[in-house]
Parts: sequence; structure tokens; C-alpha cells
Amino acid sequence: MVQQSNVDVIIIGAGPAGLMAATWMAHCGIKARIIDKRNTKIFCGQADGLQCRSLEIFDSFGFADRVWKESNHMIEICMWNPDADGIIRRSDRIPDTIVGLCRFQQVVLHQGRIETIFLDNIKKYSRDTIKIERGVLPESLVIDESKVDDDEAYPVTVTLRMLTEEESAPPQVMSASKVPDGLFRSNLQGDFDEEARMIAASRARCGESEVVHAKYVIGCDGARSWTRRALGLELIGDATDFVWGVMDIIPITDFPDIRMRCAIHSADNGSLMIIPRENKIVRFYTQLKEVRPDASGRADRSKITPEFIFKAAQKILAPYKVDYAYCDWWTAYQIGQRVGNQFDVHNRVFLAGDAVHTHSPKAGLGMNVSVQDTFNLGWKVALVAKGICKRAILGTYQSERRRVAKDLIEFDHKFSRLFSGRPAKDMMDAEGINMDEFKDTFVKGNLFASGLSVDYGTSILVVKPGDAALQGDGTEKSARLALTAKKISEDEFAKKQALATGLPVGKRFNSFKVLLQADGRPWHLQERLKADGRFRVVLFAGNIRAPEQKARVDKFCAKLDAPDSFIRRITPKDKPIDSVVEVLTIHSAKRTETEVLRDFPEVLHPFDEHVGWDYDKIFVDDVSYHEGFGDAYKNYGVDKERGCVVAVRPDQYVSWLGELEDFEDLQDYFEGCLKMPAVSSAAKVTEKVSGLVESVASKVNGDIKTAVRPVSNVKDR
Repeated sequence: MVQQSNVDVIIIGAGPAGLMAATWMAHCGIKARIIDKRNTKIFCGQADGLQCRSLEIFDSFGFADRVWKESNHMIEICMWNPDADGIIRRSDRIPDTIVGLCRFQQVVLHQGRIETIFLDNIKKYSRDTIKIERGVLPESLVIDESKVDDDEAYPVTVTLRMLTEEESAPPQVMSASKVPDGLFRSNLQGDFDEEARMIAASRARCGESEVVHAKYVIGCDGARSWTRRALGLELIGDATDFVWGVMDIIPITDFPDIRMRCAIHSADNGSLMIIPRENKIVRFYTQLKEVRPDASGRADRSKITPEFIFKAAQKILAPYKVDYAYCDWWTAYQIGQRVGNQFDVHNRVFLAGDAVHTHSPKAGLGMNVSVQDTFNLGWKVALVAKGICKRAILGTYQSERRRVAKDLIEFDHKFSRLFSGRPAKDMMDAEGINMDEFKDTFVKGNLFASGLSVDYGTSILVVKPGDAALQGDGTEKSARLALTAKKISEDEFAKKQALATGLPVGKRFNSFKVLLQADGRPWHLQERLKADGRFRVVLFAGNIRAPEQKARVDKFCAKLDAPDSFIRRITPKDKPIDSVVEVLTIHSAKRTETEVLRDFPEVLHPFDEHVGWDYDKIFVDDVSYHEGFGDAYKNYGVDKERGCVVAVRPDQYVSWLGELEDFEDLQDYFEGCLKMPAVSSAAKVTEKVSGLVESVASKVNGDIKTAVRPVSNVKDR
């Protein structure tokens, strides 16, 4: 009998996009499975560049520090162009990452190490319940359309087959090293142990089949996606005439900028991009001018050898000399620029990463946009599966991410043409590429490439004015989002956005340093927006020591703490008050003149009878002893006296903005996207303890044990 099972989420493909989705499931406590047809992860080559936003995302999960330490940091870009005699000369040096844009800069680390770090995080947060099932192939996918609108149903049926070792082994290619090596290997001890266990588990089941019934399926299975084909969806676009070879080598050379990122245009031999990597490795992206597509538009890559690629690189670098003994990895590709016609079917089966967009790799965007796809999608699927969010939020995935993919393809069209083109010999050379235009595109592209310019449009999750279709991906699906979006006029929104000009609604929450009120430790505020599936309400409390402002804060908090407020209604009876929506406070008074228990209502620092007050939620915009002044209020564009309120999605994007008096508007926002129980039910959950804050405030300068003694007897908190 064929085994059958139910699961909340199946993730097909264990590359970076799939692992990002699995990481969300681990952090949100979702029953999930992740399968991959390969019998092992990769150990070298493939994607390597990580942009600013990706590192912010990694930090939200708690592993950016590992990537930061192991990776090579990209500090400077050098541009080399031919002089009047056709000899390449360094023409420019520019910073690799726009200065002041982010607390992180671009780094490079090979995909195998990144996958390992993902796997460690998934194992930690899932308590080893989510494991990659390797050597597993999906054979059929059926959606029961009669059940797609039933939140409790498992409408997607996937049949899986366990592959034999031969079927699941990645294809081997010739070694390009001049010293003995192999294609699949680890650069750190310990990788093989976990891989061996996974491989053994898959071998034990080879030949078996299983039918899995899922609530949701996420296809992250690459450009030749089985999931996309099973859904009957397409990638729309074309392949270019540009063919490139890639080699990861340890070069022996007299080229002076070999440890800098370089964009090199030769006079007649094509272009080369140099990417310095970890462990002395350098990646060469080499234009292969001698390889041309045939009549069908496809180039025959089977004739391209490592020797062929390297000779092309030597010609471009001349008169500088370059050789190598060790090659870690090599490949060749033809630039193709395509985007999927749709990103999901019935909001039940989703596509992400290379399964829905392909482009050239030289801008360092492939892995970044892919993991950002599933960073956008993962929490939405997880919170809908848990019954916290309404299923309507799933429609925002295509609207938000297909628009990014379309912008990516547009950028890549221009960048690839300029990078692959021949430099203009003079002003009259119409067929040549203007190098000033290339530099300008490169610099402007850095902001897009960083991932920090993403601006999500109006929807059920983002309260801003405008046309949902135009702000989204232009499809009918985006237009339908207008039906669920909260309406706001241009004038009203302009007044709200003026409350925090440095926090544009629809963009990621930027980061500046603030101090924890309780102990004075400086934190980047973004560090406190952890990827744990919680929404945040960030209260800029202003000058809490001013009586008028203190009254405004108290009034806001009284509404926040009322039995019918969104935070009380959405919190399960057996969970802490911050388990679904967390409130963080930043005030602007002097830290030394302010006290947590005296000056702030309890809802801003909740009490637990086992561990006491929560001192980790109240921050101050003040000078630290050792790290200066973050000047957060100024940088966020918030008035230091009056403050404001900001709602933040679980993926750190600003979703709503308003005055402290706009509580009902904030309530409407959360009622729009969260599955709220009835008010009458919520009223039974929470018993208010009248006078508790006043009692504590009056005794805070005395014996703190006396102050909290009445609380220890409070039940049903």
C-alpha cells in the first residue's frame, strides 16, 4: 500500500530559495517538508554574491554573523577600459556599496557554505523536525479546486518517488584543475557527516512512493522547474546572443587589482568581471566572443572547455599575465532574461526564485532576489497555515515579487548590453558602448542591486494610496488587491507619511542605533525586528517626560490594552501578550531622567509572574557611552516631542503609519489582515488589574519586591 500523509507545507527544491522558505517554517513552528532530487547539496561554485538586504534578512534569522565572518567583503570596484592605444587602464575606483546605505555591505561566499548555514539554522529552530529529504522526486501534482477556499483543507496532492543513487547523483564534469581535485567537496570539516546521514536515509527508501496531501506547495526548483511545468505555467522572454564562461580559480597574476571587484572592457576581445572570493579564490566571468548562437538562438555549450574560457580571459587581461594551478568550479551560460507569467495557482501552489525569473549573474542578484522572494512569501504562508492571517494576504506575493522580477529583467537588459558591448572608440562610434553611460548605469544599479529600493504597493498589507495594479505587477490579480486594500486619499497619506519621512510606507524599516532604556546598551533597531512571524507596532513615544505627551502615550496604551483591541483579540489565551503582535517603544527624553516602571504603561513592558517585567522593549534615542549618538528620531524624520506610531510586517516592511490618536485606524489595519476572534470571546480572555501601574509607579523608588507582590497573585495573565 502506498503511504499517505498530510502536511501544512511542501517545499520542492533545497537551494537558497527553498531553504529560506524552510527557515520561515522552522521559526514559525509549521509542519513542513522540503524535498530535493539531488542526493547532496553543492560544495562549490554556483551563486556567491550577497547584497545588503539579504544580509539584513539573514540577521533577522540570527545567522548574518556567520556569513559576515566567513565571506570576502566587497569594498571597492575598479573599472578598466582601453586607452587610445587599446591597452586596458584603470579608469575609475568607486565604493562597491553606496556609502551610508546600510549597516552591511556586499559580500561573497559560495552557495554551498550559505546552504550549510541555512541548514544549521533550520535544524536549531525546528528542533530537527524539518530535514531535507534528498533523492526525492515529485511525480504528480493535483489541486482539488473544490477545496482551495477551505482554510482547513489539504487541497494539493503531490506524489513523491524516492530515487536510486544513480538517478539522484548530480552530473559530473571534467576537472579544470591542474592539480588533483573533484567536483563535489566541502571546504569545512563536518559538512559531510550531516550529508551522509541524509543520503543514507534516502537510499533506505529508494524506489518507494508516497502520496502527500498539503495545504500549500512552494516550488523553488530552478529554471527548469518541475513545479512550473506541472502547473502549466511559462517563463516569458528571450535568450541574448551573449555567451559567458565562469571559472573559480586561485590566480597567479601580475594584474594589480586581482583582489578587487573589477569590470574590464577590452578593445576587441570582450569583457571580464573579476569577483574576489573567500580562501584566495577569484571568480572570472569571461565573455566568449567566439561562441555564437545558432539559427535556433541557442549556443552549443558542450564545446566550451575550461581551457577555452581561460584563454579568452588571458586575451582580455593582456598585457597582464595570468595563470592558475587550482580551479574550484567552472561553467558556461548564455544570458537569458525571462519572467513567469504568474507566480501561483489558486494561492495554494507558489513558484519562487529561478523557477519564475532568469537573468545574467554578474550583477550579483540571482540568489538575492530568489531568497527575497521566499522571505516575502514564507511568513505569509506560515501565518495563514497557523490561522493567524487571512488567506487574502497570499495574493500580495505575486503583486509584490513579480513586479520586482520585472524590474530586475529591465535592469539586466540594460546592464548586460552595456557590459557585453564593445567600448566606443570615439564620439562618432555609434555601435560602441559609452563608458560613462556604463559607469552611470553601474552606480545607479547598485541601489537596485542592494535590495533596499524595493517599494511594495498598496494592498491588504500596505496602507498607501494609488492604483494597486500599477503599484503591483500590472495584472488582474494586482487589480483585485484593491478590493481588500484599506482606502486612503493622497492628502491624508501625505500627512501621515510626514510623521516619519525616513520610514516610507511599503519599504523596509531602515536601521539606526538606539539605546535600551534599562541598561543603556546600543542596538540597531532593525536587530529587534526578528524574523519570528510577529507583526510589530513601533511606538515613537516622543518626549515622555512632558506631561502633555505622557497623557497622549497613556491614552494610546489604554486603547492598546483594552479587551477589544487587536492585540488582545489576536493573542491566544495561553500565549504571552506579544506572541502575535509585539510593541516596541522608542522615546526621546533623556535616558537618565526616565524610568521603565514609572514612566511607561505596563502594556509596553509586559509582566510575567515567572520572569517579571520585560525590560527589552523600551528604547531611547540618546547618546551611548561608547558608540556615540544614533540620532534615530532625526534619521527617521520623526518629531522628537510628539512621535508617531508605525506598524511593521513580519518581513520588516513598513505597512502603516499614523498619529498616536489614530488608534482606530491602526485597529482597522490589523482587523483587515488578521483573523480576529469575536470581541465577546476576547473579553473573557483578559482580566484587567486596575491600578496596577499606579501601584508600581508609587513604589518604584522603594522595595521593588513590594511593588510587584500584588502581581504575583494575578491569574489568567
